[in-house]
Amino acid sequence: MTLIKSISGIRGTIGGTVGKSLTPIDIVKFTSAFATMTKTTLAKNDIKFVIGRDARVSGIMVNHLVIGTLMGMGVNVVDMGLSTTPTVELAVTDLKADGGIILTASHNPKQWNALKLLNNKGEFISAAEGAQVLEIAKNEAFNYAIVDKLGHYAQDNTYLEKHIQMILNLPLVNVEAIKKAGFKVVIDCVNSTGGLVLPKLLKALGVVKVYELYCEPTGIFSHNPEPLPENLSEISEKTEKSDANLGFVVDPDVDRLAIICENGEMFGEEYTLVAVADYILKHKTGNTVSNLSSTKALKDITLKAGGQYSASAVGEVNVVEMMKETNAVIGGEGNGGIIYPDLHYGRDALVGIALFLSHLATYGKSCSMLKKEYPQYYISKNKIELDPDVKTDKILSKMTELYSHQPHNTIDGVKIEFGSDWVHLRSSNTEPIIRIYAECQTESTAEALAKKIIDDIRQIIKDI
Repeated sequence: MTLIKSISGIRGTIGGTVGKSLTPIDIVKFTSAFATMTKTTLAKNDIKFVIGRDARVSGIMVNHLVIGTLMGMGVNVVDMGLSTTPTVELAVTDLKADGGIILTASHNPKQWNALKLLNNKGEFISAAEGAQVLEIAKNEAFNYAIVDKLGHYAQDNTYLEKHIQMILNLPLVNVEAIKKAGFKVVIDCVNSTGGLVLPKLLKALGVVKVYELYCEPTGIFSHNPEPLPENLSEISEKTEKSDANLGFVVDPDVDRLAIICENGEMFGEEYTLVAVADYILKHKTGNTVSNLSSTKALKDITLKAGGQYSASAVGEVNVVEMMKETNAVIGGEGNGGIIYPDLHYGRDALVGIALFLSHLATYGKSCSMLKKEYPQYYISKNKIELDPDVKTDKILSKMTELYSHQPHNTIDGVKIEFGSDWVHLRSSNTEPIIRIYAECQTESTAEALAKKIIDDIRQIIKDI
């Protein structure tokens, strides 16, 4: 049983002991704390929240607990029911709500669920606000409404269609080019809410044929729901053996996008953002942002297009903050997360699909040929587990000293550059682990660089 209390939300496994997993009491406590923090921050008592959930089997139970708690706090609730993370984010601003809660554990297996917390801009709350929520919950410093001040409840199931229409209205979504291309597409929605919206979006975009895999939102995930190559063998085979031009895979809450080429090969999660950014930059000069653990290919294409690239700390809220500071026209994360500010400041697989299809249609060649247009890098992703009493900050500090002669960045762990190669070390917020990402132009070089860094860490541990 696990309960992870972080500044961006509350995530855990369902059932078990209070305070050690995501039990009903924990759900009520953290929901109450978030409502209290929002009232305090906005200095008002009459507030409205938007709620939506993915299809996981615990969703109905968590939904009832969250909605009942919010009403008990005097919060008016608009319930989207089965929805997506980006759809709820858009609804918060469109309905002029004061905040929102998305009930999803994203790519985690079915035993997990979570409360993702949004501010009145439809964006994830800040680190400072998250710390306030945790403190309020710890002290149970909340006050429930009397009977005459209970919150009101309403349902609204129109926002998936509204989300699609907002995407179609974007100037760079080229529906005519997509229709003319006559695309045939395979989709895998992992038995969650992507199955409610991807077929409708693709039809609206003019896709000729959609082959559906796991589009019924039962919440019984057909495979590991994280859209990584090792979990996508079935759609890969389907795309290769059918007459499809490409395939799309989303995670349970539809904020990450993986792409499969017509030959069944992975386009690469790092390159989802690279390709969409390339398309945007072909139409307007501007800046881009990704996090420190994302591929250098985005920087390469941005500089070539006359823009400036910036790297943020890992985490969507950090990417968004950097995008606003630099007035970026596109940004995101190397896990297939597209953030397109012309629509909203949140990772959105749906707008990613529309922009990618627009790009592929105007490119006029195959998906696999498009992939070859970009600088080719390989990222080796590793981790080293430490004893609980080992101080990860001390290890990272020693690594910074060891490689002080190399260009480095310490805004999030330490990122060290070796010419065109780099390695990023960062500690986990929830367990004694250091994650080690190394990117080079070949797999063998990246693996060798990662091994060298891991050996350095092990030697530092011996010397401490």
